[in-house]
Amino acid sequence: MSDVTVRPLGEDDWEQFKAIRLAALTESPEAFVASAEQEQAFDQETWRARMRRSTRFVAEQGDGPVGVVSLGESGDDEGRVAEIFGLWVRPEARGSGVATKLVEACAERARRDGRSHVDYWVGTDNGRAVAFASGMGFRPTDSRRPMRVASDDGEDELAMILALGADRGGNVTL
Repeated sequence: MSDVTVRPLGEDDWEQFKAIRLAALTESPEAFVASAEQEQAFDQETWRARMRRSTRFVAEQGDGPVGVVSLGESGDDEGRVAEIFGLWVRPEARGSGVATKLVEACAERARRDGRSHVDYWVGTDNGRAVAFASGMGFRPTDSRRPMRVASDDGEDELAMILALGADRGGNVTL
């Protein structure tokens, strides 16, 4: 497999983000709150506003994108925590380290932006996602919420958190 590069997208890259986001929504509709049909209808200004609201990273390999992730505000009262969301990797690139590189890029940006932690919500029944996040150094918190995507069994999401400073054992309340 050729080298994978990860780079942030700017507002003017909205069309590239739109294309990979729609690919993600089409390929893995169960993983997202929105649908491809809903987002296909968004106009240029809506896509540009989304680009301004959060940092979007794309992973590229060869001549095309193989993954995407977003980094935004977590909602903690003190602005110390950033949130990773919308992580998706093309099926043919899964298991090759693309997701790791995307999450590392988010953590590095959050660290540079002065954040102390990054959180990542995963389904409590999604063992693969929990194992991935744990392997990256994320630790489970007591924070739970109802699953934001369609779930037949009433599954919850669990906030997992990664400390970004020298003190990896620090606590933060979400």
